[in-house]
Amino acid sequence: MIDHFGINSADFERATKFYDAVLSVLDYERQMDVGQAVGYGTQGKPDFWVEDASGREVGAPVHFAFTAPSAESVQAFYHAALAFGVEPLHEPRIFSEYHPNYYGAFVRDPDGNNVEAVFHGGAPAPTG
Repeated sequence: MIDHFGINSADFERATKFYDAVLSVLDYERQMDVGQAVGYGTQGKPDFWVEDASGREVGAPVHFAFTAPSAESVQAFYHAALAFGVEPLHEPRIFSEYHPNYYGAFVRDPDGNNVEAVFHGGAPAPTG
């Protein structure tokens, strides 16, 4: 339904470094860089944009989720975000209130947005 969306960042350099790190583990990468904005996505199509809003109001924080290709990539997203030093909101786990196989993790990005990675195929297989 949504073709693409974007957020404004008060610290564009920090935000793009954050998204470079956390989106790469979800198989998303930079598709376009037009100077004041960077578009992330796959196969040449950006569906998520970060725009430089230095010196402007960035607006109220929002919540959005990225589709993860596996439960392990949800974990990798969470650990990449924590390594970047952002606030953890919910560590990777099943959120059965959404559905029995909803495996997600939530963090705050550098601008305070609630960013989630979600895999709809359940938790990772137990190891050991």
